[in-house]
Amino acid sequence: MKFVRETSPYIRKNVSVKRMMLDVIIALIPIVLFATIQNGWNGIYVILASVLTMLIVEAIAVMLIKWPQGMKRKELFSKEGFKRVLGGYTINNLTCPIISALIFSLLLPAATPVYVVIVGSIVGILFGKLVFGPYGNNIFNPAALGFIFVKLCFTSQLDSALINQTSQIFPSLVSEGTDGTLVITSGTPLAQIGTNLGNFASSLQNYSLMDLFIGNVPGAMGEVCSVLILVSLLYLVVRKAIDLRSTLSMIASFMIITFFVGIVLNMKTPTHVGNFMAYELLAGGLLFGATFMITDPVTSPVTKFGRVCYGAFAGIMVALIRYIGGYPEGVAFAILLANIITCALDYFMRGKKNSYTWIQALGLVVVITCVTLIICFTVNGRIEVPQTTNFISVLGGLRS
Repeated sequence: MKFVRETSPYIRKNVSVKRMMLDVIIALIPIVLFATIQNGWNGIYVILASVLTMLIVEAIAVMLIKWPQGMKRKELFSKEGFKRVLGGYTINNLTCPIISALIFSLLLPAATPVYVVIVGSIVGILFGKLVFGPYGNNIFNPAALGFIFVKLCFTSQLDSALINQTSQIFPSLVSEGTDGTLVITSGTPLAQIGTNLGNFASSLQNYSLMDLFIGNVPGAMGEVCSVLILVSLLYLVVRKAIDLRSTLSMIASFMIITFFVGIVLNMKTPTHVGNFMAYELLAGGLLFGATFMITDPVTSPVTKFGRVCYGAFAGIMVALIRYIGGYPEGVAFAILLANIITCALDYFMRGKKNSYTWIQALGLVVVITCVTLIICFTVNGRIEVPQTTNFISVLGGLRS
């Protein structure tokens, strides 16, 4: 028997890595087109800056890592020397940074300063991928890592970019502050709710579910149009380019928690639980992250149950961050945290059958139940709209 050593992603079907990468790029095209049409040049230069930066950093890294033995630096400028250096460059060194760059840029608001895009792209591709070695060895999602870095280091620049973007597309949502600066009067759908879920009724009045579905709301360029994300998801499923286990478990775990949070919210103030669940699903980057980021085969576990746990953990973390954390959105943070536990999930499943057992399912249900109880008790104490509990209103909120 001959053993062949390969790096991830490990594919157990008749699909090549090259075809998977191309399918992801094709699936991103409608969202990129929507972002460029809606935001114009402010969106185009953000996307181009990210793509060019990651391609250049990838090319330099490949050139240094796979430099031909015995070749002198000055030979690079000759025709033969240049061909020798390009010999270690594959199609994956082209498609992989393009995908990471597109996802990273779509997580940003239009009009983000170029230097912020470049810095985030360098950090994402360099520390999220290249420092771990050749393709298939990285443990972090490059786009998520780059976005979190700029989110923490350039918060004011991203906020200003969002205000500029909103003032051009939705001028009615922007007004002039007391100091002459522009401020968003309504905020993004999730930011409007903030840490007080009692604001949900007014948020739904400002942004209808149809607005969230078609992308008629302010926010990150690639996260606002849910209908296009669902179309892209359908394409990837038909082409068998992604594993739905992580996607469905991420969405399902989040929606289960959201359902019970909606019940708690309805006990404080009349709320339609179905509308609340739909609002939380369509607002923010949950669908985008579940389609393009949690499905990354390199940073995902290799087993079936491992991928279910992986997605469920990400969904739980999104719920924790949104409902009791300090950020109105938490998809990128949740995915990065899920990347960290991938090795632990693979280690836990070592030597076991690549299937499901009732003990595994029961353990996952217990974990989700415990987290749901913690979130519900916390949310119940933080809602700032007290109202006498009404059994009829609770039943009305449960109707969908």
